[in-house]
Amino acid sequence: MTDSQPHPAIRFAAPASILHGQPLKALMGKELVTLIAESLEPVVPGFDRRHFRTTALRELESMELKERSRAIARAIAEQLPESFDEAGPLLIASLGPPLERTEGNGLATFFYLPHSELIAERGVESFGSGMHANYELTRRFTAEFSVRPFLVRHRERALTLLGDWVDDPCPHVRRLVSEGTRPRLPWGMRLGEFQADPSHTLPLLERLKDDDSEYVRRSVANHLGDLAKDHLTTILDLCERWLDETKRLSEPRRIENRRALLRHALRYPFKQGNERAICLRRLAGTKR
Repeated sequence: MTDSQPHPAIRFAAPASILHGQPLKALMGKELVTLIAESLEPVVPGFDRRHFRTTALRELESMELKERSRAIARAIAEQLPESFDEAGPLLIASLGPPLERTEGNGLATFFYLPHSELIAERGVESFGSGMHANYELTRRFTAEFSVRPFLVRHRERALTLLGDWVDDPCPHVRRLVSEGTRPRLPWGMRLGEFQADPSHTLPLLERLKDDDSEYVRRSVANHLGDLAKDHLTTILDLCERWLDETKRLSEPRRIENRRALLRHALRYPFKQGNERAICLRRLAGTKR
């Protein structure tokens, strides 16, 4: 990599979306390993590119997506200091530029899936360094998976920090506050304590419900949808309150954004025929 050449993450060839007949695991292959090596070599003292490739690619073809990303993550970890307080800054230094938009990034961001695995496994032992790595990762990919071990191991510290991130200027960071704490996140570790007690995350959702970014608001709606599967009455009460609050709002755009969030949050109980959800969705403007 040279000063005039784009970062390896920018040069990672990946489709815009999952293609029929092309499994997602194919992204975790030789090209990715080569480019990750290229990103690490300038910032990791003594980095051995050949050894990294040999280790990362060993039996990779026989593995599925998660196994492949973990194998590559282990190969990265071999080349870093054992302490994440030392390893984290090097890993961050190897990252490419932050995302400039919230849509249309395609599958190229999966370049960082092994980084996510590494932070989840090694970073959790060093809360400050690990959460800083999650912050930088989510600006380029997502840390919704890697932040979850921190929420299990360091629940109160992590929630307090996420409370600070609610006001971050980056929508990817604000979305992490909601998406990373979803109790039933698809593909993600189940957060049993959050699933059992919605009071852990509802204060964060309250602060994000009128976020300027639809990307963030949609995450809030999905989070409410998760909670509704275990605490339907609580979430229906909250949605009713949020809808009632729109009567005192003066900005038409903000009113419609809130209503759209509620329509999306209630789609599952609506489809299940819950009468109260049906009524709330109609009041929020649904046609069906």
